[in-house]
Amino acid sequence: MRSIRVVVAGATGRVGREMVRAVVREPGFTLAGAVAADGIGRDIGQVIGLEEGAVGVTVLPSLADALKAGLEADVLIDFTVAAAARKTIPTAVAAGIAPVVGTTGLAPEEIRQFADACREKGIGGAFIANYSVGMMLMMRFAEEARRFFPHVEIIELHHHTKLDAPSGTALRTKERLERAVGDLKAPPVPIHSVRLPGLVAHQEIIFGGPGQTLTLRHDAPTRETYVPGVLMTCKWVLRERRVAFDLEEIAFDR
Repeated sequence: MRSIRVVVAGATGRVGREMVRAVVREPGFTLAGAVAADGIGRDIGQVIGLEEGAVGVTVLPSLADALKAGLEADVLIDFTVAAAARKTIPTAVAAGIAPVVGTTGLAPEEIRQFADACREKGIGGAFIANYSVGMMLMMRFAEEARRFFPHVEIIELHHHTKLDAPSGTALRTKERLERAVGDLKAPPVPIHSVRLPGLVAHQEIIFGGPGQTLTLRHDAPTRETYVPGVLMTCKWVLRERRVAFDLEEIAFDR
């Protein structure tokens, strides 16, 4: 079986570096391309300091440039910023490359348009706010708890350089919790955002009821936490040729 050819957008970023390392080292995957604003013209392995050294993939400034240079890829992994993703995702879809997107800050309508484009092209895609398996389970558990606790608040804590607040993960959690209410009369779910040096990615969901509270917490001290979910999703989008918006759709569809 041919390995999955991956191009990573944001390859020199905090998460992108972890994705490059994972794709280079994971059996059944091949790093086909690297797109970034830094290190252009250099080997991505040398730019990010891979123990393997040079991997034969030159950093290019855009996916369009990579395609012009002869890139052949099955999947795009995109952990960039919204402004960049708005250009990269349509380019990938037009080329028949399935997008696996972890970039936040995109409007719901934009995501719907990207999803529709994937369906029209006949390829899979994933637009998931958080690829951590632990966060997936947190949302699943929280939906169950909301049936019994109408009062709940979200606290999300991230590093001080994170651009969006609230985070895409917190917004998706809020959406799922409010959807889980059903016939229960419950107030909207507030989100509190914290941005401080020393943090990476953390979220608490606190439920309150008569004489008791219930707290669910997830901590991601390193960006490596997203690797298993992303690799699982790359396989899924190629196999199923469908579009997913939560990791749960993929993890429980095997």
